[in-house]
Amino acid sequence: MPTVHLDSGTAHPVPLGARDAVERYLHSRATGERWPSGEVERRVKERFARLVGASPRELAFVQSTTAGEQLAIDALDLPGRGGRIVTDTLHFFGSFWIYEQLARRGMEIVWLRPQDGRIDPAAYERAIDGDTRLVSLSLVSTYNGFEHDLARICDAAHAHGARVYADIIHAAGTVPLDLHATGVDFAACASYKWLMGDFGLGFLYVREGLLDQLRRPRFGYYQLARFRSHVYPFDPPGDGVADMAARDDAEGLFAMGTRSHAVMAQLDWTLAALLELGVERIAQARMPLLARLHEALPAKGYRVVTPPDSRTPLLTCSLEGARERLAPALERAGVTITLSRNRFRVCPSFFNTIDDVERLIDALPRLPQEDIR
Repeated sequence: MPTVHLDSGTAHPVPLGARDAVERYLHSRATGERWPSGEVERRVKERFARLVGASPRELAFVQSTTAGEQLAIDALDLPGRGGRIVTDTLHFFGSFWIYEQLARRGMEIVWLRPQDGRIDPAAYERAIDGDTRLVSLSLVSTYNGFEHDLARICDAAHAHGARVYADIIHAAGTVPLDLHATGVDFAACASYKWLMGDFGLGFLYVREGLLDQLRRPRFGYYQLARFRSHVYPFDPPGDGVADMAARDDAEGLFAMGTRSHAVMAQLDWTLAALLELGVERIAQARMPLLARLHEALPAKGYRVVTPPDSRTPLLTCSLEGARERLAPALERAGVTITLSRNRFRVCPSFFNTIDDVERLIDALPRLPQEDIR
């Protein structure tokens, strides 16, 4: 019996076309044939820019979402400048570590907490003040799929001179997105989830009008637009070891060194496929699947903590001991979802069908009365 994969929010399966693209890249590495790295990188950046409503000049390649978030923090000279950071507990739980450590280094950290699975944008408007340096959030929550009103939050932050960072790992490729229209200052994502890439390569977006106001957080030779040395045989003479100048785009501020060409080959295929499929069509196609889950799971006693009007591809239920209680039944049924200690998450992608959802519903045991609250 084939496995039903409803866990693309953890790591999306690699499409066969993307696998073939990687194999072609590896063949070039094995045979010494030229692989057009510059051309592929240009296409990947252009396609991702189209996908999220950005300019290629505003994009830098990074290792991961967290790497992008940290670079944004460093570029704002935090915690050195002091002040307040406003965030919320629907943000990526890995970022809890970042902001608790910044609190230990003198930053005031304000944690907003959800009500009914949501963060009211008015809570951000009340929390942001003249001392706020950064507002940090996940546009789509990895916990329950809640989607922020990013434009409204950016308006509130900018009115006080604060900058906004958005983790878009569960938004890019899943919901229509126009970063320019939101006004967000920074955004980052890895590629191994909904972009159908792999671990080790992602994107950092920096609003172009902000570039010349930022502190350079790191120094890497991929930042350079010009390099001419004066130290090797036959070099022209010069006053120093080399003449160097940085690029005037996001790469010129944030790029470091080499990046994964294998993942770049994947993204060259997957981003083209996403643009052809259309994110809005993908989002519309999953709505009947989400509606069925919202209907069936409470009927079997499960507490859904995802807002019922959510359009994102993550639906979460809270359940004490979820992994231990559900894993055997799901394994027997050949269904894969995200199982955590006290919750489970269903993440349908464009290849899933209503039959996949029904198989999951049938596999989930009805909860005893004492578990229904």
